[in-house]
Amino acid sequence: MSISFEIIRERIDRIASRIIDIGGEVQEIVIQDPATENQIELVEHHLGIALPNSFKHVLLNFSSDFSFRWFLPDNLELLNKFRGIFSGRPNWNLHQIIEIDEGRRGWVEHVFPNPEDEYDKVWHNKLAFMEVGNGDYFAFDLSEQGEYPIVYLSHDDGEGHGFIIANNFIDFINNWSRIGFVGTEDWQWMPFVESKQSGINPDGASAIEFRELMNFNI
Repeated sequence: MSISFEIIRERIDRIASRIIDIGGEVQEIVIQDPATENQIELVEHHLGIALPNSFKHVLLNFSSDFSFRWFLPDNLELLNKFRGIFSGRPNWNLHQIIEIDEGRRGWVEHVFPNPEDEYDKVWHNKLAFMEVGNGDYFAFDLSEQGEYPIVYLSHDDGEGHGFIIANNFIDFINNWSRIGFVGTEDWQWMPFVESKQSGINPDGASAIEFRELMNFNI
């Protein structure tokens, strides 16, 4: 696993600049200092599990608390397949993961308790790290030993429920950044996945078309 965090920072700046150029709004860019090993160990101790290595690499070498929030202008008309895209809201915070996953476990306990049910089981054996804001989550699949792919958890029959978004956290931010970090709702990033298992494809026809349409040099 390798990634240039300087390139990620450059992409963030380019996306933000372009959103402003077309009349959109950039509400925040927060890139706090990297985490320490001790901070990660404390969170792991509370969770009772080790965080995925790809996630720890980003926390230790890029940022422990990252948030980038942008919105397209209301009057911007996109091609039909991109009509659902209106914002980008990537974020994670090491110190909020415990609380975020408690929210996921609450859904499991009260709404999706049956691991034998096809829909419910997607919520089980996961570690949620990002709230969508509508009851959905981005989560690591702990049943897949090794890289721990990132999956989408929908609470209301969303089309992206159970979709693999990336094979690991480094691929996640690398690929997601190349489509402008659109989302977090599933209907925003769904144009850029080709199947339930493919993950976001930043080199697919839709991603290339979207970058050209938005004039994203990323």
